[in-house]
Amino acid sequence: MPAPAGSSPSAYQRALRRLARRDHSEAELRRALATRGHSDEEIDEAMSRLRAQRYVDDDTFAERFARSRLSHYGQGQARIRQGLRLRGVGREEIENGLVAALEDVSEDEVLDRTARRYWRQHTRVEPARRLPRLWAFLLRRGFAPGHVRRRLLTLWPRWSDALEGLEPAESETDDGIEVGPDR
Repeated sequence: MPAPAGSSPSAYQRALRRLARRDHSEAELRRALATRGHSDEEIDEAMSRLRAQRYVDDDTFAERFARSRLSHYGQGQARIRQGLRLRGVGREEIENGLVAALEDVSEDEVLDRTARRYWRQHTRVEPARRLPRLWAFLLRRGFAPGHVRRRLLTLWPRWSDALEGLEPAESETDDGIEVGPDR
């Protein structure tokens, strides 16, 4: 029911408006509502109501976000994980969402499509210089170093010499996740 004239919308109404524009994680909604001056109790009540109505669900949000970033933005797993963490999604939801998205979208195909597009757009650069730049570009997109190397060797085997000496940093594993005490 709409707010009376002259009064501000409830936390629930504001959250619904945000969700009508795009999908949000619960943490994003909580931050936005707190910024708008709603009390913790009002935010908790709104979130409970939204969860009960299945308007807010971090599991499905993570899956849709991951699928969208793979399919439409050409991002790899590390970059998707980072984006979901920034949106306040928990580690378990992130991993479950990535697994579900990767069942529908092949990361190899995404990497290949992104690499070919980069290759076509940078034709003025000689291939021996273009391949190392492409390798770095794909790492920034969130693809694992070992995976990038294997795919590039498959796509452009005659330029494999250009990939010599390009190795992942010591703090990275083959799946692109940094290893550290907080990981």
